[in-house]
Amino acid sequence: MIKRFFKYIWYFICGWPCRFFCLLFWKMRFFGIENVPKKGGFILLCNHQSWLDPIFVVTPVNRVCAFALRGNLFKMPIFGWMLHLYTTISIKRGQADLGAIKECIEKLKAGYGLVLYPEGTRTSDGKIAKLKPGFSILAKRASVPIVPVVIDGAFESWPRHKMIFSPGRVWIQYGKPMMPDEINTANNGEFISILTSRMRQMQTELRKKAGRVPFDYQDSGK
Repeated sequence: MIKRFFKYIWYFICGWPCRFFCLLFWKMRFFGIENVPKKGGFILLCNHQSWLDPIFVVTPVNRVCAFALRGNLFKMPIFGWMLHLYTTISIKRGQADLGAIKECIEKLKAGYGLVLYPEGTRTSDGKIAKLKPGFSILAKRASVPIVPVVIDGAFESWPRHKMIFSPGRVWIQYGKPMMPDEINTANNGEFISILTSRMRQMQTELRKKAGRVPFDYQDSGK
């Protein structure tokens, strides 16, 4: 309990200056934040546009969140050490990591939010790739609401081929939660297809709000 208390304090002490900077630098706008549960565990299922996505997605969320991140990030000098100061979970890339799934479920049962990026990597073109099937195991076992979240504008500010970010405008949409009954009714393939389609539609609507040209997914094989 003491360790959790200090992590809670650290989360907000470090988090608020970062959030304040993001709000000013990227003129962030948020829609649907009322869809994030006020209590109990929940999953924020996000598209992945830049290194800053973990900060962007929790900026308006007044709940403590844990972050599931790929394991090689923890080996990076300084940055890897800093990750351990937060509630983070290391995930083995490209496989069903049962140990990480168990740890994620424990965090959810303890009442944390959990931030996941089921595309597996940052986008190369701004589009939302078809979600990886591995996270469906966690989704069905966790029995918590899943809130689809779409970030737009972060790719233009910091695409994966650039070394440093630039100013821009970032908009985020929090969709209506997918409840456990709906999650468990669909088989794994249907579940992935439903969420992929829902997030792409959210992105289309968000880009229209922002005055940006929507992406064309009709001919996408991803």
